[in-house]
Amino acid sequence: MQRMGRRNRAFFRINAIDERVKRDGKVLEELGWYDPIAKDVAKQLKLDDERVKFWLGRGAKPSDTMMDILAKRNLVDADKWKAARAKRVKAKLENKAAATKYAEATASAAAAKAAEKKPDAPAAG
Repeated sequence: MQRMGRRNRAFFRINAIDERVKRDGKVLEELGWYDPIAKDVAKQLKLDDERVKFWLGRGAKPSDTMMDILAKRNLVDADKWKAARAKRVKAKLENKAAATKYAEATASAAAAKAAEKKPDAPAAG
């Protein structure tokens, strides 16, 4: 999805882009557009379903937002997509918890090491 429009009035072009090019690089094919601000729900999304199926068949990897849109239009298996996303979110939360636990252990070890070292007594003179 390529963001277009102006501030507070964005719309998006849905494109097939090679993953090896820059974010705003060469577009292989325009597949449609998405206007989230449009009042009429029928005018919010225009998508060439046949071309989307073609690119998915060729191995295209849609973004999470695009996968949600494709699942709503029954172009991908919604249950399989939701399960994969839930698995990814769970793994991310587990990694975050492990990182927090590691940081706490490191901090407590550093505090224990600092407590072992006693500062030298000042010289009396």
